Amino acid sequence: MASRDPIADLRRIAFLLERANEATYRVRAFRSAAAKVAALDEEELLARAGEGTLGQISGIGSVTARCIEESLKGEEPVYLRRLESTEGVDLHGAARKLREALRGDCHSHSDWSDGGSPIEEMALAAADLGHEYLVLTDHSPRLTVARGLPAARLKKQLDYVARLNDQLPEGFRILTGIEVDILDDGSLDQEDALLARLDVVVGSVHSKLRDESPRMTKRMVNALANPHLDILGHMTGRKVPSQGEGDRAHRTGRTRPPSTFDLDKVIAACLEHEKAIEINCRPDRLDPPKRMLTVAVEAGCLFSVDTDAHAPGQLDWLGFGCERAALCNVPIENVVNTWSMERLLEWTASHAGRT
Repeated sequence: MASRDPIADLRRIAFLLERANEATYRVRAFRSAAAKVAALDEEELLARAGEGTLGQISGIGSVTARCIEESLKGEEPVYLRRLESTEGVDLHGAARKLREALRGDCHSHSDWSDGGSPIEEMALAAADLGHEYLVLTDHSPRLTVARGLPAARLKKQLDYVARLNDQLPEGFRILTGIEVDILDDGSLDQEDALLARLDVVVGSVHSKLRDESPRMTKRMVNALANPHLDILGHMTGRKVPSQGEGDRAHRTGRTRPPSTFDLDKVIAACLEHEKAIEINCRPDRLDPPKRMLTVAVEAGCLFSVDTDAHAPGQLDWLGFGCERAALCNVPIENVVNTWSMERLLEWTASHAGRT
C-alpha cells in the first residue's frame, strides 16, 4: 500500500484539534511534529520509522510517532480517524444556507499579535475552506498583552501582505485590517492615516468592560461615528463556558458578564453610520446574546459573521455563528461577508477616509 503524506495528516489533526477548541499544547505537539518531519530527508524518515526511533527526535512524541508510522504505511492514522468521525457541525436549513453564502471572514489573528500561526498558514487554511478572502485583523498597540501592532509594525505587515498576496492561490486574497481597541473616549487606537489604508477595520472594547452604562454607551456610539470603523466586534465583551467546560470555566475565571450599555442607542448609531455588528463565532464568546441580536435584526442592522480565529482550525467556526444568526432570523443579504469582495470594499470605502 502506498504511503500517505504524514505531514498533511499531522497538520490535519492539528486543524481538527483547533476546531474542537482543544488545549494549545495538544495542537502544538502535532504542528511541531509536522515541522520536524518536514525537516527530515525521506531516507532518514523511513529508516527511523522502520527502526521505531522517531520518538527519539525532539518534538516528536509517542503519539505523533505512531501517527507518522501509520501514515507511512498508507493507513489513515487512528488518531485522525477518530477526530474525523466527530468533526464538524451539521447545519440545517437557514443556517446551512447562510454558511454556504459566506465568502470570507472579517476577523482573524496571526502570530504577528496573539495568534498562534503565521499569516501564510491562516490564509491557506481559509482558502482550503472555500473562502474568497480573509481579513487579517491583528490587535492594535494598546493591547500589549496581545502583542498589539504599533504603527511601524502595522506598516511592515501591510507590505508583507502585499507581497504574500502575489503567492496565494488564484481567486483568494488576504484583505488588510485591524482589530482596533475602542479607547475610553470612543477614539480608535491607531493613526488615522494608517486606518485609512486598511480594507476593513473591526473596533472592539477590551478594557474597562465594567464601565457604567452611560459611559460605555457614549464610548461605543463615538466609535461607531468614526469614519474608519466598519464592524463593531464582540459588542458585549462577554465570555461564556465553551462546550464541555461548564462549572470549570466559572471556577477558573474564564467567564465574564456582558458589558452594560443602551442597546437602542448603539443600534441607532450602527444604522445612522451604516456599520455592521459582528456575530462572533468563538465558542467562548457567542456574542452578542440572542436577545440583543434579535433586537438588531428587527431594527434592520448589518452584520458580519466572524470567527475571531487565532489558529487555522478555528477558521472553521463559522457554523456556530450561522446557527445563532438563523435562530434570530438574520437576513442573508444583511450579512456583509456574504457580499462579493468588491461590494464589501465599496461598503467599507463608503464610510470615507479610505484610499
